[in-house]
Amino acid sequence: MSRRKRTYAKPDYSDARYESPLVARLISKVMRDGKKSTAERIVYAAIDRVNQGAESVDPLEAINRAIENAKPRVEVKSRRVGGATYQVPLEVTGERQESLAMRWMVTAARKRKGTPMHVALSNELRDAAANTGSVIRKRDETHKMAQANRAFAHFRW
Repeated sequence: MSRRKRTYAKPDYSDARYESPLVARLISKVMRDGKKSTAERIVYAAIDRVNQGAESVDPLEAINRAIENAKPRVEVKSRRVGGATYQVPLEVTGERQESLAMRWMVTAARKRKGTPMHVALSNELRDAAANTGSVIRKRDETHKMAQANRAFAHFRW
């Protein structure tokens, strides 16, 4: 029997400016210590900065493209079988794909020391939209790991 508790779906909410659930989740990922207004300022400044040179009509187009490019399709999970631990490749659900992509972006932006967070986040979003940068490298490493361990795919359940 599983030791984990049952998960319940939380209601989706939208952000104030763009009325997008995706931006609302990104704000939640950026937020630290419950400081939501600070996180909103960072995310909105990053979105404005990403769209400065672009002539597209939709301001969220770059963010959607960046998250779409950064989504991992497969990942590895540890499974213990007969005393040995195997890295078993599993397909990632859609919600987890978005969550991982956003988490990787925020983590990569935080690692860019010496630059303000909104600048670092906008650079990460711009890089991911162009299919370059550390987030795309992380996604490719995840895919390579799953590809290398595909021999253990029969252990999934």
